[in-house]
Order: sequence, then structure tokens, then C-alpha cells
Amino acid sequence: MLLLIGALTVGLILSLLALGIFISFRIFEFPDITADGSITLGGSVAAVLLVAHVHPVLATAAAFGAGALAGATTGLINTRFGINRLLSGILVMTALYSVNLHVMGKSNVPLLSERTLASIAESWGQAVFGATAVYVAGWEVNVRDLSMLVFCLVIVAMVGALLYWFFRTNLGTAMQAAGDNAQMIRALGVNVDSMVVLGLALSNGLIAVSGALLTQYQGFADVQMGIGMVVWGLASIIIGEALVGVRKLGFIIVGAVMGSLLFRLLVAIALRAGLNPNDLKLITAVFVFGALVLPGLLRRLRGASQAPAAAGSR
Repeated sequence: MLLLIGALTVGLILSLLALGIFISFRIFEFPDITADGSITLGGSVAAVLLVAHVHPVLATAAAFGAGALAGATTGLINTRFGINRLLSGILVMTALYSVNLHVMGKSNVPLLSERTLASIAESWGQAVFGATAVYVAGWEVNVRDLSMLVFCLVIVAMVGALLYWFFRTNLGTAMQAAGDNAQMIRALGVNVDSMVVLGLALSNGLIAVSGALLTQYQGFADVQMGIGMVVWGLASIIIGEALVGVRKLGFIIVGAVMGSLLFRLLVAIALRAGLNPNDLKLITAVFVFGALVLPGLLRRLRGASQAPAAAGSR
């Protein structure tokens, strides 16, 4: 039960990463590698502020602002200087490694004795249940873990609802149109470059919040925590799209959250079954490669099988 609750909590936290990557990859078709650096930036900023005894909510909000600044920088490098989209993200991601080290002052910042959102959720849980542990389906569960799970569920639900509302507004609709057909929306008087910068800022802001929540949940920030997170987010989106099977906005948002939860559960099960943790990133990359290649392969096989049948009918 502890493994399940931990996997669901991390899956919910990383679903914010998936939602951020959804904005850059799916709406703007922008291969934004900045995510690997901005999730660490969010965790670093939050950790340093928490050590300075800043309120956890303000620290998390500051992490969003730092991530948004990183995303906007990537957008400006691309739109103002004409640098290739992929290279723009790589440049900012590379620079963020040094920035994160400067922010933290070292490679790792522990938060075991600091007040965090996890400790606040734990205190709320203890006030509600009146104990430090409760029984769920016959299993003893720590109130901290259960409270953090509920807290993350509420946060993700709120963020998902806000994203759905935002993309229904005029500004959100303009952003989607800028990603779908830049020439058409430019003819209507919309500044496409500004939409790209704003979209990347929103994307990396969400990713940084994911890093801030992950840091507060696991109790430390580490400069290496963002390695491979772009692939993780892509895997969540791919799984989510396969689960919902519908390309409507609301379903895609829900699918991204579901994909993150399912992917984290699969990882937890694999680790519990004896998978070497050193192979985790390799297995993730292979899985995403298969998920990207398999749909096209199935379509070609289906077309090849239907061709002889059509020829025989004639």
C-alpha cells in the first residue's frame, strides 16, 4: 500500500510536468528541452527559499516564476534571434545547470527539518484523523503520505481545470491557433512570436512547480533531478492519448494526468519486481520509442492486409 500511495503521489506531481510538456510539444509543436533544466530550477528555488524560512506557498509561487522566466528565455532566443527551436531549448537547459548550482550553492539541499507543503499537509491530516497513521483496506498508512496524496490530487485537479478554462479564453484560443496555423492567425493580427513566448513561459512554469512539489515531497533538491524528465513527460502524454483516444482538450488534459499516474505505477511495479534502477532511463527511452513507432507500424500493417482483400474483391 505504501508503494502504491507513493507511486500515485509522484505520478500526480509529475503530471504537472506532463501538462507543461503538452503545451510546448502538442500545442506549439516546440521540442522544448528546457524542461530538464526548469524542473530542477523550480526545485532549487523552492529549496533555497524554504531553507530561508519563506512560506512554502510563496516558495512554490517563486518556483513558477523562475520556470516561466526560463521558458520565456527559450522563446525569445528562438523568436528574436532566429535560433532553431531545438537548439534554443538546449542552450537554456545547458545554462540552467550552472544557474541551478549557483542558486543552491551546492549540488544538494536537504529539507528534512524545514516547513514544506508536505509537512503542512501532514499537520492537516493529523488534525483530521487524530493520529499519525490510519488503516486503508487493512493496510497501515502514514498520515503524511496519505495527506500529501490528497493534497496533490487537489492541486492537479485545480491546475487541470484552470488550464481547460484558460484555453477556452480568447488568449488561450489564440495560443492554440498560433500552434495550429501560424500564417492564418498572423493574418488576423495576432503576434505569433508573443504567443510562443507566453506558451513556453506557462509550460515551464508548470514544470517548475512540479519540481518544487517533488522537492518538498522527497525532502531535498538535487542538481541531477531533471535528467530525462522530457522523456518522462512525453511518455505520460503518449500513454494518456492512448487511454482516452480522443483529441479534445479536456480529454487530453485528463489523459496526461492518467498517463503520468499509470507510467509511474508501471515504474514502481518494475522496480519492485527487481529492475535495476540504473536501467530506468534506458527502459523509459525504449518505451517512448516503441510508443511513437508502434501506431504508424500498425497502420502500415493494417493497410497491407487490406490491400489484398480489396484486390480480391475486384
